[in-house]
Amino acid sequence: MTDLVTLGEAMLAVSLTEPGPLSPGATARLSFAGAEATVAIGVGRQGHKSAWTGVVGADAAGTMILTALRAEGVDVSHVRTDASRPTGLMLRQRRTSDRTLASYYRKGQAGCGLGPEDVDPELVSRARILHITGITPALGPAPLEAVRHAVAIARTTGTTISLDINYRSLLWSPREAADTLLPLVREADVVFAGLDEAGLFVEAGGVADTARALARLGPQQCVIKLGPDGALALVDGEIFAQAAVPVTAVDPIGAGDSFVAGYLSGLLDGAPPADRLRTAAICGAFSVSVPGDWEGLPRRSEGALLDGDDVRR
Repeated sequence: MTDLVTLGEAMLAVSLTEPGPLSPGATARLSFAGAEATVAIGVGRQGHKSAWTGVVGADAAGTMILTALRAEGVDVSHVRTDASRPTGLMLRQRRTSDRTLASYYRKGQAGCGLGPEDVDPELVSRARILHITGITPALGPAPLEAVRHAVAIARTTGTTISLDINYRSLLWSPREAADTLLPLVREADVVFAGLDEAGLFVEAGGVADTARALARLGPQQCVIKLGPDGALALVDGEIFAQAAVPVTAVDPIGAGDSFVAGYLSGLLDGAPPADRLRTAAICGAFSVSVPGDWEGLPRRSEGALLDGDDVRR
């Protein structure tokens, strides 16, 4: 049995290493990025079995992504390689020392070719958690149908459904996102959202009231991500709060996905809600303190590193 199954897009990430505009001679670091792949890695580093389904190009970028995911112990046996489309690209610039710009080149690329035929019913039905995000449905009709198909399988077989709203304004309008994602919110068991993202579906007020309004749509667990202000979870009608773990932020991108990985790892452990939130906050803190979307994610044994002295000997 796989503990967590997820599906979505992964792309080559080119990140400028110094602040400033893109220019000849600028140095860059190569990696890969993808919200769902980050969650799969994070859950794996916490000691659980994860699988990622997607489509990559038959190119060097696709090979790198699959090699790295295998090295992290993520099951990629259900990933399709498309020889007719290249792997997508994300370009990241630190335009100033404290402002990051992310540009995506994904239209017509391999990741947007994900379809319902890529979803293995047995893989989903035997998983403990199916994790989806609001990014994949925004990539086009076929990826949307892939997500819907996976959710339908999970609902039939009793697999827990986790949804991170992950709204991306460059992909669609708030109205389009709300209309498309609301049925998925109603089907989900666990929903993650920022306050603005929750406002796509309910009237946003105080954090606790927003979580309660979101829960009335169907989810038993609603987790509101508040960035540097921590997080709040409503679990079976009870409120739990978690402060952010203080660290020096180096790279904010990927923090939300890392937080989700920590929470879902706690859920897989059978941990109480307060402990799930604590693990989520630790994973988010590790993530923002290291460059890259997933590179800084902690292993289970490393959580205590954020406590006590700055240097461990």
